[in-house]
Amino acid sequence: MTITTEFRPRALVRAFGGSRYAVSLAVDALGTGLLRPFLLLYGVTVLRLSAPVTGAAMTAAVVAGLVCMPAVGRWLDRGARSTVVAASMLVRVVGVAVLLATPAGHVWLFATAALLLGVGNQAWPAAHAAVVATVTHGRERDAALAAGRALRNAGLGVGALIATACLAGGTTALRTLAAVTGLACLVAAVLAWSVRLPADATAAAATDMAAGPAPRMRSLLAANVVYAFCLNIPEIALPLILVTQLDASPVWSAGIFVANTVLVVTLQVPVTVLLSRFSRRTTLVLAGLVLTASYLGFLAATSLGDGWGAPAVAAVSVVCTLGEIIYAGSATALVTHLAPAHALGRALSRFELSTGVSLALSPTIITTLTPTLLWTTLATTTLLATTALAH
Repeated sequence: MTITTEFRPRALVRAFGGSRYAVSLAVDALGTGLLRPFLLLYGVTVLRLSAPVTGAAMTAAVVAGLVCMPAVGRWLDRGARSTVVAASMLVRVVGVAVLLATPAGHVWLFATAALLLGVGNQAWPAAHAAVVATVTHGRERDAALAAGRALRNAGLGVGALIATACLAGGTTALRTLAAVTGLACLVAAVLAWSVRLPADATAAAATDMAAGPAPRMRSLLAANVVYAFCLNIPEIALPLILVTQLDASPVWSAGIFVANTVLVVTLQVPVTVLLSRFSRRTTLVLAGLVLTASYLGFLAATSLGDGWGAPAVAAVSVVCTLGEIIYAGSATALVTHLAPAHALGRALSRFELSTGVSLALSPTIITTLTPTLLWTTLATTTLLATTALAH
């Protein structure tokens, strides 16, 4: 089969919904990267809340964001999809404003700010995917979704680097980062809203979406809960194991995280385009096999102990990142392909709900299980999910 997907910057910008929308994505990602990794630090350092209280408030915010997803899906199917994207950004603007207005020691105001930020962060992926699905079709849509993920990872990474460099400024720097985040989200929201993209903007998007059988969608959503664990491996599992089990320098963890970000940014689109010669389901099955192999690789690497353990974990992390790239490039695209056009928003919201459940559960599971049990469990469940998708 000939690959017909366009892989040119201008084509991808058009696929995003135009230059204004693409700029809004970049600005939003940069602003979010300034604050999101340091929200816990803001609660502890600036507001003088205890770490357990701050963490509980943030967890409750994630759960509340998940509860809102069905309503987001219905809104996407009824109204202007770019408006939902803008709304997800405006909710975060309000969240930042509440955060800046929160006096020290006021946990409920911090919880409210975290709630608003959580709702905005949870709603954005489904809304963005709906926008892309509305203006593109076929394999061009897959490339556009992949490019959006690469752009967002780049913005988050740059924002986090800028924030890290500013942390020496203490509480004043954290407040400034929060204010800049709010301003960036406001600018991004205005740009996204100006696109004015309705749900029925193109007939192509509607005719391209196959009304796949409900069991296939349920199987995909169930498998996604397992697959999405890979997203927290570089951020939680590997740093924890490297430091506590292998007694390795934190530099290894930082290097793996940076490498993961760079690989996603540079390879997400090319790998997605390369694999477009295969069906989306086949590609998702391949992702599961690669992830399973990486988990078994981590099991072997951690058994090496001090010395060779850390370099081995770093090497295997490249395989895990490749599995993540294949998974991210095919999973959302498969949802847009299976969902009927009139229910695309609801299908995407359920998919993001399954991802959110995984991201909410994974920190507890990762930090509770021993390394051997963790990697064995992940390898087994991922292989079972892959087998279910293959049939």
